[in-house]
Amino acid sequence: MNIHEHQAKALLKSYGAPVAEGVAVFSVEDASKAADQLPGPLWVVKSQIHAGGRGKGKFTELPEDAKGGVRLAFSKEDVAKHAQEMLGNTLVTHQTGPEGKQVNRLYIEDGADIESELYLSLLVNRETGQVAFVVSTEGGMDIEQVAEDTPEKILTVNIDPLTGVTADDASEIAKALKLEGQARDDMLSLAPILYKAFTEKDMALLEVNPLIVMENGRLRVLDAKVSFDGNALFRHDDVRELRDLSEEDDKEIEASKYDLAYIALDGDIGCMVNGAGLAMATMDIIKLYGAEPANFLDVGGGASKEKVTAAFKIITADPNVKGILVNIFGGIMRCDVIAEGVVAAVKEVGLKVPLVVRLEGTNVDLGKKILNESGLDITSADDLDDAAKKITAAVKKA
Repeated sequence: MNIHEHQAKALLKSYGAPVAEGVAVFSVEDASKAADQLPGPLWVVKSQIHAGGRGKGKFTELPEDAKGGVRLAFSKEDVAKHAQEMLGNTLVTHQTGPEGKQVNRLYIEDGADIESELYLSLLVNRETGQVAFVVSTEGGMDIEQVAEDTPEKILTVNIDPLTGVTADDASEIAKALKLEGQARDDMLSLAPILYKAFTEKDMALLEVNPLIVMENGRLRVLDAKVSFDGNALFRHDDVRELRDLSEEDDKEIEASKYDLAYIALDGDIGCMVNGAGLAMATMDIIKLYGAEPANFLDVGGGASKEKVTAAFKIITADPNVKGILVNIFGGIMRCDVIAEGVVAAVKEVGLKVPLVVRLEGTNVDLGKKILNESGLDITSADDLDDAAKKITAAVKKA
């Protein structure tokens, strides 16, 4: 689960991280009031969407040369003007895709005198099974580009879960960021703070880009991106309350009600699979045969008929879907349950696109019998390769 920048900063501030004063606003009037509350004389007006690259983004409703989604304001009148242009308009960044995201809230923040910009993030290092700090002196840039062009400028510091962040760990991070004096002292305090927030709140990612050194030598979290492990949200009522449904795909929201692992993609072949690995393999083979998957959808190992029906409805609700591939390997999941769910869903919502079903495993013969005797226009497949060939051919023919 992702949250907005202003929410992430408020959370980090509660742990003691240095962040600027700021106010989240939802109207131009609120933006003007926020400017009055902050000292100035420099304010930063930030679009709040769940996507990076806001500063370089473009608003579809504004002229091509209009400034991006993060703007400096040197007067209270400028704050109101920027808010007027940004609120309710669609911001397109390299992470939103061409459709962009509508800006429904802003963050008005007190400005800062920046001496240098750094990069810092925390994530789980799968190679070590530990939380790791990833840091670079190249802050404010796309870290992926830095990793590709100058990987030597990125350092990873793994943290032993038994000790947490030690003084040596914090010193190593400070050294990698070339911090001295007050900035180094600030990092010795900040690193344990960020680690504590990350672990206590079950975060999946905590990214500070940029982390700045101000002209007075102090560190400040200038931007913050936080996402949480969805499997741990039951432990954090306060975090769940931060969820902004307007930033999520309607189909993904519906899927979450049934505990379905669903992610919308850009292709035209809808997929319903059990098991994340099999789902990935299904998407790969669809691409191998020249088509594109419309979604990742894992119904899980013990899905009920109702859950399968809901999954099918979610797939058919996507107007981009021109064909559907159901690929089930029955272990815990029984093939007859899948078949019953597919038949029930087709009868309820109708079938306007080709449907190919590949079943294998527990109760496979019964599952195929249910499909064959349903009277529905369903194409059976013998294996995954056969299924992929049939659905891609059907979509291209349609």
